[in-house]
Amino acid sequence: MASKSNDDSSLSHTRWNCKYHIVFIPKLRRKAIYGKLRMDYRQHIKA
Repeated sequence: MASKSNDDSSLSHTRWNCKYHIVFIPKLRRKAIYGKLRMDYRQHIKA
């Protein structure tokens, strides 16, 4: 029987090793966040 590594997660009939964290951002929230980031980038580029 194969040994289980610490990175694996499992349920009764499944086992997985997820290396990615996926975040869903609603459309309006994304615009607000990226709008702020764009302004920050523009300030750094102009400086």
